[in-house]
Amino acid sequence: MTLFRPDFSMISTQTVTLPQKQSFLPIFSGIFDPNIPEEGPSAPPPGWLDDIHGYQGLKGGDDDNPLYPPPPAYNPQPEQNRSTSVPDVRVPSVSEDVARDALLKFVESKWNYSSKPARNLTFKDLQPITVYRYRLETYTETRASAWQFEPYNGQTVDGPQYGMSPAPWDIPVSLPQRYTDKVEKIRVPHSSFVKVCHKCKGCGRTRCTACFGRGQKRCTFCHGRGRIRNKHCTSCHGRGRKRKNNVSEFIPDRQPDFPDRKFEKVSGDAFFVDESLLVYPIQGFPDQEICEVSTKLINEHLERFTATSRILQQRQSIELVPLTHAYYTYSGKDYSFFVYGRENKVFTSKYPSACSIL
Repeated sequence: MTLFRPDFSMISTQTVTLPQKQSFLPIFSGIFDPNIPEEGPSAPPPGWLDDIHGYQGLKGGDDDNPLYPPPPAYNPQPEQNRSTSVPDVRVPSVSEDVARDALLKFVESKWNYSSKPARNLTFKDLQPITVYRYRLETYTETRASAWQFEPYNGQTVDGPQYGMSPAPWDIPVSLPQRYTDKVEKIRVPHSSFVKVCHKCKGCGRTRCTACFGRGQKRCTFCHGRGRIRNKHCTSCHGRGRKRKNNVSEFIPDRQPDFPDRKFEKVSGDAFFVDESLLVYPIQGFPDQEICEVSTKLINEHLERFTATSRILQQRQSIELVPLTHAYYTYSGKDYSFFVYGRENKVFTSKYPSACSIL
């Protein structure tokens, strides 16, 4: 028999981590036994699973992970005509010594670059460039459910006889650290029941397909016991919960000679951080494109996440990412390179020499 127990999962993406299926080596008997049934499908047949109040419609398949939108009262509502101001900030620059040291480190990482040009170049100009990175983080909680099965060994079954199962968003769950991803699996109270194993039809074994019916193998669902306990996984009410930090970033593309993807691996100076249950669009910032993106992303996050998730907190920030365009001459020719990020990384599309002798 099978014991079914709803487990409840709260997640912030539209997927739920399902338990891995256990596999067993076939046990060969060498004799064909027609009384051993062929292995049934992994999903129970229609109508085989009992309906649990608040979790109707679960089919028991591997893709059966319905999301439960939170009640309207669970999500905060933005106030009208609210905006956020940002302080002014000074654009950073690097000195010639810093720029030269950064270039030397870059050259050392290239086996075919000579360090001689980096040591003997003559700087013409160091131009700091204003680069802002806007980031919006929305910390959400999503709940879903799915069935789980386990062998029944006579253990206590917390079924409907002990009361009605709570609704998905009525199950209490402790809050993890904010802006971190977490999946928490919780059993739905009063939702377990025992059924005859649908894969082996209660025999505890199924006819082995690997030996073409000459033997048998232990049932993967009931482990040879003939009964299984059904776990009704509710992601909000069954198997767990995952809280995820949903992040959107934006950097204006204003420097055609510098690839913006390089900014992904460096840090900047976060001179503005705004954190609240809901954040509001930035107004009055000198870079108007940042203001427009702030409004756009905030509206997108509200529309996207409130449909299936509960917003727990939001945070928006603006970083000033250092970027300096260094112009120099070497052997009578003009060259340039970029120093970017607080890490003083270097990007250059052309270097004076490329050889294996340093």
